[in-house]
Amino acid sequence: MTLRKRIAGLVFLLLISTALWIGFSKLFTSTPRVTFTTITGKKISLNDLRGKPVIVTFWATDCPGCIREIPHLIDLYSRYHALGLEIIAVAMYYDPPSHVVAMSRDQQLPYDVALDLKSEHARAFGDVRLTPTTFLIASDGSIALQKIGAFEPADMKTRIEKLLKG
Repeated sequence: MTLRKRIAGLVFLLLISTALWIGFSKLFTSTPRVTFTTITGKKISLNDLRGKPVIVTFWATDCPGCIREIPHLIDLYSRYHALGLEIIAVAMYYDPPSHVVAMSRDQQLPYDVALDLKSEHARAFGDVRLTPTTFLIASDGSIALQKIGAFEPADMKTRIEKLLKG
């Protein structure tokens, strides 16, 4: 085999590898096509929220970090909802629905709260198992941030403001 053929073969493999890498990276950085059902029975399709930044946060009523994040989520919703931000809090499959409803009522959560009774949403978002896990989704449907553990409120505000401007 000549040197030219080897180089051409390597270039071809490099191009194929790059194309596959780009394709797979897009696959894992865009949001899944899911429809949430809130505790009030409302259906929310992520696809219908295109054009808006969205926070999807997986949480549980017995998760201390999740409970500490609630005031920050309420603040974000209060500041940015009128500008287009949507927030969906997804309760983990093991969280009893009665606990989720009670905490939502007691904390007066202004944003949507959904149940994930069969863990379908957690699987769709990459098999979420730890709480809190928060996704910030850009207007184009791409995942701008995935955070396991409590998010930093100032950083989240900065990111949301950039998404709202851009």
